[in-house]
Order: sequence, then structure tokens, then C-alpha cells
Amino acid sequence: MADTGNISSQRLKSFVDRIERLEGERSALSADIREVYSEAKGTGFDSKVLRQILRLRKLDSADLKEQDELLDLYRRALGL
Repeated sequence: MADTGNISSQRLKSFVDRIERLEGERSALSADIREVYSEAKGTGFDSKVLRQILRLRKLDSADLKEQDELLDLYRRALGL
């Protein structure tokens, strides 16, 4: 492939190919994740709660503690 102006066609094609491959992998992973959620739901687990657990596990301990304290405070303020 030729260079067009300052654009290397070969380099551009390499980026496009990599992005396409990764998009395909992401699609396959998304399907796998949906399948795991479906399997968990089939055994009685709530997928919404599983998603919340995964989100919480991404937080560091200080952020998790702060979020728990605020949630507790708001619940008490609302009488829940």
C-alpha cells in the first residue's frame, strides 16, 4: 500500500484490522457474559443484584465504605 500525503496506508490498515478484531472479541465476550447472567438467573440469582455486586467490587474499600455509610444515612432519613 502507498503513502497518501502524511498517512501511511499500511499503518492505517493495521489499526483498522486490530480494531475490527477487538470489536469481534468484545462481541463474543458480551455474548459469554449474557450467557453467564442467564445461567445465574436460571439457578435463582437476581441478575440486577449481580450487576450491583460487580459494580461494588470495582470500588476501593474507602469508596465502598463511604457509599455504604451514605446509603445507610439516606435510608434512615427516609425511614427505610
